[in-house]
Amino acid sequence: MNAAERIAKLRALMTERGIDAYIVPTADFHQSEYVGEHFKARKFITGFSGSYGTAVITKDDGGLWTDGRYFFQAENELKGSGVRLMKMFVGDTPSIPEYLRSQLPAGGVVGFDGRVVSMGEGQEYEEAFCSKNIKINYSEDLIDAIWEDRPALSTKPAFFLEDKYSGESVSSKLARVRKVMEERGADTHIVASLDDICWLFNIRGDDIDFFPLLLSYAVITPEAVELYVDDSKLDGRIHGELEKNQVNIHPYNDIYEDIKNLHKDSLVMIDPMKMNYALYRNIPCKIIETPNPTILMKAMKNPTELENIRKAHIKDGVAVTKFMYWIKTRYDKETITELSSADKLTSLRAAQEGYIRDSFEPLCAFADHAAMMHYSPSAESDVTLQSGAFFLNDTGGGYFEGSTDITRTFVLGSVDPQMKKYFTAVVRAMMRLSRANFLYGCYGYNLDVLARGPIWDLNLDYQCGTGHGVGYLGNIHEAPTGFRWYVVPSKNEHHQLEEGMVITDEPGIYEDGKFGIRIENEFIVKKGVQNKYGQFMHFETITFAPIDLDGIAPEEMSRDEREWLNQYHKDVYEKIGPYLTEEERVWLKEYTREI
Repeated sequence: MNAAERIAKLRALMTERGIDAYIVPTADFHQSEYVGEHFKARKFITGFSGSYGTAVITKDDGGLWTDGRYFFQAENELKGSGVRLMKMFVGDTPSIPEYLRSQLPAGGVVGFDGRVVSMGEGQEYEEAFCSKNIKINYSEDLIDAIWEDRPALSTKPAFFLEDKYSGESVSSKLARVRKVMEERGADTHIVASLDDICWLFNIRGDDIDFFPLLLSYAVITPEAVELYVDDSKLDGRIHGELEKNQVNIHPYNDIYEDIKNLHKDSLVMIDPMKMNYALYRNIPCKIIETPNPTILMKAMKNPTELENIRKAHIKDGVAVTKFMYWIKTRYDKETITELSSADKLTSLRAAQEGYIRDSFEPLCAFADHAAMMHYSPSAESDVTLQSGAFFLNDTGGGYFEGSTDITRTFVLGSVDPQMKKYFTAVVRAMMRLSRANFLYGCYGYNLDVLARGPIWDLNLDYQCGTGHGVGYLGNIHEAPTGFRWYVVPSKNEHHQLEEGMVITDEPGIYEDGKFGIRIENEFIVKKGVQNKYGQFMHFETITFAPIDLDGIAPEEMSRDEREWLNQYHKDVYEKIGPYLTEEERVWLKEYTREI
């Protein structure tokens, strides 16, 4: 069946069940940003394959809400489905509740699977619909009823992250969480977010492609922990650690019934941004709504994690530099495509000691494909690299020492002066933010203008954030801090910059149908000078790979910008050069030369 046929089957089932509109988000039961194949319901029903978006199907209309990263991609993938693209944060595009309120009659019914809708979204729907007496049916998984060959849940084994990588024991982490529970008067804390659970118990899994996470829920009390997980995935090492910390194992889906048995006088601490609506509705007692304390704890990396992460970035820099050498010297001598280049880079990372898997799906985009910010090549879209265009690569590696995220845009052959001007503006934007010196207490939205400045000067912009936190073998996009010029509550990036956070810096310019340019480094937030004005902060750059000088127009840069780039390239050569062949080292010397 194509998307239009699948939607027709969905509408027939909606009519049978008395549902006027059905919501299909991009989510699993844990509000994960990326999900396993079993949970890709929105892709199944609409054909849109981006990582972010929500579909709403009514009896005679359909909409797909997504953000600026995916507008171009969504327009293409939704063709023939009958689903309209609803551009979030643009013009007068209605929100999903606004749209449904206008489309549905009084007394109508909105349906969704409450396990894949967040608590916050569910509450928003309740509030939005009450004035028209629109009812909510959150117990209907209609997609499952029509998805005949739906992939099963993963059964792959988990593994334990030793203290030499995690830098903190499970008992220490639990003690910190229980201290927060005590301070807030809670006797129970329900955790449903996978990265928080995996960080807390130093466990990693293989339940989501590219993300080493384990499908699970946790209920924490002062004396014990109830962990809901497929026990067959846990080995003896993990069992021993869990038993030592009074962690009891239960079947994965049992939590929904078990939660109903909490004592009515209990006081339960939950994160409304990190819990699904169905689980929330099963809680029978008083609730304290607050961000999971583990969010900030895991974002502020400890000294062991930071030292490991620096090592991971050297390994990754070696792989990316070898890849750049291969691309720049081979693209016009042999057939290299987007897909084959992605495979090559993965093989170069896999050759590094401690490599586990890529940290997200490789985004290797040639020419006009790069205008789609999160384009990932497929067998149908794959193209051959040719001269006279940009080749954008946004990729990352997962190592026992941590996760990486790096973007480099390569110039293949020669490009026109305007493209070089844009390329240089993106490099200047990246370096301006990375050089920031600021007072403690600043948020990402206080500093975002530093990156956007050189691009805004061209009367251009990019419709996404400038950077995001990076997890340690967790989510590659990690709350609670990021860079964007406006606040998006759902992104959970509204926290001041703290020492030890690892954040990306990735401005870009995207011209639909032509090209895309993005340059991305990661850095660590560090304390600087403290004086009568307060605690100053700055960033330590930890990504080391050449920035393609073939795209640089030196006359567009100030002297201090050229000096920064020259020093950065000197550091790249010194840190990466020793791991290269002699031929690669000679090439690297040329591509890290002073300008």
